[in-house]
Amino acid sequence: MMKQKFFWLPLLLLATSAVRAQTILPENVSAILRNAGLAETSLSALVLPIPGDAPRLAVLEERAMAPASTMKLATTLVALEELGPTFRWHTELLSVGRIDAATLRGTLYLRGGGEPNLNWDGLRAMFRSLRAQGVARLEADIVLDRSLFLPMRPDIGAPDFDESPKAYYNVIPDALVLNGNVIEFSLESNDQKTSVRTQPPLAGVVFDADLTVKDASCDAWDDDWDPPLVKHANDGIVTVVLRGAFPRDCKTKTRLSLLDRNLYIERFLRAFWQELGGTWKGRVKDGLTQRDAQLLVERNSETLADLVRPVNKASDNLMARTLYLTLGTQLPKEGRSDSTFVNANASIRNWFNKNGIATDGLVMDNGSGLSRLERISARQLASALQVAARSNWFAEFASSFPIVAIDGAMRKRLRESPAAGRARIKTGTLRDSVAVAGYVRDVRNQDWVVVAFINDPEARKGRPALDALIDWVASGK
Repeated sequence: MMKQKFFWLPLLLLATSAVRAQTILPENVSAILRNAGLAETSLSALVLPIPGDAPRLAVLEERAMAPASTMKLATTLVALEELGPTFRWHTELLSVGRIDAATLRGTLYLRGGGEPNLNWDGLRAMFRSLRAQGVARLEADIVLDRSLFLPMRPDIGAPDFDESPKAYYNVIPDALVLNGNVIEFSLESNDQKTSVRTQPPLAGVVFDADLTVKDASCDAWDDDWDPPLVKHANDGIVTVVLRGAFPRDCKTKTRLSLLDRNLYIERFLRAFWQELGGTWKGRVKDGLTQRDAQLLVERNSETLADLVRPVNKASDNLMARTLYLTLGTQLPKEGRSDSTFVNANASIRNWFNKNGIATDGLVMDNGSGLSRLERISARQLASALQVAARSNWFAEFASSFPIVAIDGAMRKRLRESPAAGRARIKTGTLRDSVAVAGYVRDVRNQDWVVVAFINDPEARKGRPALDALIDWVASGK
C-alpha cells in the first residue's frame, strides 16, 4: 500500500497543477487587445515558474508563431551550450609568395573565420602586424576566402526583405563581412546646407551631398530621404550621391550598406595600407586559400560570452545570423550537408531534442528572427529558457538580456512597474509580429519564465498588452 500511495501522489499533484494553470488571459491584457482591435487568439503565452514545470498561465502555448527577434534567444543559448563561452573566431592572413626587400610578391590570402564582429580596427591591426614584419610593398592580389560558410556569397541574388534593403539590420552574413559592410554617415544641417562626414576612409570613393534643406522635425529626418545613388566611373572612382531633403538644424547618424562587399574591403585596405606608408599593386578577388599557404597573421576575436551581449541587448541581426551559421560549421562531418544553413538548422534541432524539447512546428531560417518563415511556439522557447536557467552558462546568457526600464529595447518600458530593474526581457518586432521572452522576478522574489507572441497584421498595436502581461507576473497576481 505504501508503494502504491507513493506512486500515485506525484501524478495527482501534477494533475492538480495542470488544472490550476490559468488558460484565460488576465483581464487587463484582454482589455488592451480589445481596445486595439486585436483578437485574443492573436496572442499565445506561457508563464512558467523557476524551478518547476507546471505553468501558471498557458494560452495557445503549443501554437507555432512568428517570434521576431526573440528567436535570437534560441540561437545564442544553443551557441553558448554547444560552443562554450570562451569560443573564439579566427581570421587569417596567409601567403604563398615570398617577402624580399620589403616586398611581398605572389598572392596574399585573407581567410574569413566567420567572426560576427570583424570591425575596421580588427582588420587594421592585422595589416599593421603585416607591416611590422617588414612588408612595405604588396605586389600581390588579395584573395578573399569565404569558404567556411556555404554558399560563400548568400547575399548575391537574395530578395529584399523589406523596403530598406541597404540598412545595416538587413546585411546578410558571409564568413568575411567587414564591419557589416556599412558606411557610417554623420549628417548635420544649418539654414542653408547639409554637411556629411563618413567613416571609414575608402580610397577612390567620394561623396556628394545633393540634399535640399526643409522645415521638418529632425525625428523624421528620413521621410524625404531618397536611396543614395552609387556611380562607377571608368577611372575607378566611385561616387555616392545622397539625395532628397533633410531638416534644418538637424544632426543624426545612419549606417548603410551601399557598396559591393569586395569593393568595400578593397577600398578600405588601399586607404589604410597607404596610411601605413605602404604601396599595393594588385586587386581583390574571390578564391580559396592554397593548402601550402603560410600563416602570416592571425586575429582572435572576442569570446562568445562577450558577443552574445550585443546580439541580444542591441538585437544585432547580422551577428545573430553569423552565430547561427557558426553552429552549422560544428556539426560532425558524417551526415553534414553542403549547405551551412541546413547544418545550422540541424544543430539547433539536435540541441532541442537532446534536452527533451519537441521540435514539431519549429522552423529555423537564419536564427535572428528577421524572417517571414521562422516559427517557434511559446512552449518551445519557454522550455529552452528553463533549460538555460539550469545551465552552467546561465550568468553569461542572462546578462545579454535587456533589463526592463534600464537598457536595450526595454529601457523606456514599464518604468512604473514592479518589473522595473527586476526583469530581463528580449523583445521582437516585425511587420506582423511583436514578442517578449525572458525572466521576471515578482514582488515575492519568485522567478518566472515569460514568453508571449502576438501575430496579426496590426500586431504592433498589441505591444502594451505584452507589457501588461509582464507587469501582471511581476506584481505577483
